[in-house]
Amino acid sequence: MVVIRLARGGNKKKPFYHIVVANKRMPRDGRFIERVGYYNPIARGHDVQLRVQKDRITYWLGQGAAASLRVKYLLKQLETFPEKAQKGGPPKSELKQTQAEQSEESQKTTMA
Repeated sequence: MVVIRLARGGNKKKPFYHIVVANKRMPRDGRFIERVGYYNPIARGHDVQLRVQKDRITYWLGQGAAASLRVKYLLKQLETFPEKAQKGGPPKSELKQTQAEQSEESQKTTMA
């Protein structure tokens, strides 16, 4: 399975992450298929904290790659995360409400 995840770089106590497309079986900092961006959590001043190649990310998500939770969070911050990549289905709270409404309707029809 192909995943989009973070590969750590930088020095001790100064992390820097590359956003990479890699086989899930490879080590975190091991071989990857393509580098599609970077994330610098300690960026200051004019340094860019997050940079991604949107077209490549949408391509890989279209090919069936799964994004890690942290990568999903970072892409949502940029508001460029395609809806297709998010997990399908409504949130659990909405699901419970619809199930409750359906059960109430079924009880009303059986009593009538």
